[in-house]
Amino acid sequence: MDTKELLKKVRKIEIKTRRLSDHVFGGEYHSTFKGRGMTFSEVRQYQFGDDVRSIDWNVTARYNEPFVKVFEEERELTLMLVADISGSEFFGTDSQFKNEIITEIAATLAFSALQNNDKIGLILFSDEIELFIPPKKGKSHVLRLIRELLEFQPKSEKTDLSQALKYLTNVMKKKAIVFVLSDFITDNYKDTLRIVARKHDVTGIRVYDKREEEIPNLGMVQMQDSETGELMLVNTNSKSVRTNYNKYYRERVAYFQESFTKSGAGALSCRVDESYVKKLLGYFKHRA
Repeated sequence: MDTKELLKKVRKIEIKTRRLSDHVFGGEYHSTFKGRGMTFSEVRQYQFGDDVRSIDWNVTARYNEPFVKVFEEERELTLMLVADISGSEFFGTDSQFKNEIITEIAATLAFSALQNNDKIGLILFSDEIELFIPPKKGKSHVLRLIRELLEFQPKSEKTDLSQALKYLTNVMKKKAIVFVLSDFITDNYKDTLRIVARKHDVTGIRVYDKREEEIPNLGMVQMQDSETGELMLVNTNSKSVRTNYNKYYRERVAYFQESFTKSGAGALSCRVDESYVKKLLGYFKHRA
């Protein structure tokens, strides 16, 4: 992708996702993810209905009339986007690939966090850590994250979510809001996820294509494993082949749901031809 085309794509995503974050998600994001606590703001004169426990006795004694302490939510948070860029993300049978939807969702979340003056960081992973961008504030920083999501070329096509979660634990010492974006066609991450979810507010967003759910009956078909590059002839006429594939797929989905739910993390699934806007809004409202 040349620079001109890349900038055009970034701009297109910015316009679409910023509009969503401004008009749809900003308030939902704010009410869903609370700040770290309350911080002292000012004192003011006592008003009828104020909690007597908030009276500042020193100021009250000085002015010989009741004053109360006013606190504000300590709002600043850190949003970490953990995005899968393995080979299986570059798959799609409709108008968009999974990685394009992942980029749009990540951008929407990033602009929502930006609206709340939060820091945003990014981890791109395959079966290794491909890229880590430390959390920062600002629009130019968010646009850089979108550029990386669009154009970064991974060294590996494989997936290892557990490695990404371990890395997250090592680099993020303070509590963060974490969104893991992947198709989750992988396993062996349940134990690591449980440890991460104790410290951070974690949500898994599973992005998938309807054609991944089952293999259609098309006779002998040459298929390529998007993560290993292996070519193989598959007899899709065979009922057992189709049944075994469907069983494998359903097991991965069940593992995702169970792992996130049992660890206390949030989980939602979004098909590439569905509205991720409705899915995210529903999730935010349920959480709030």
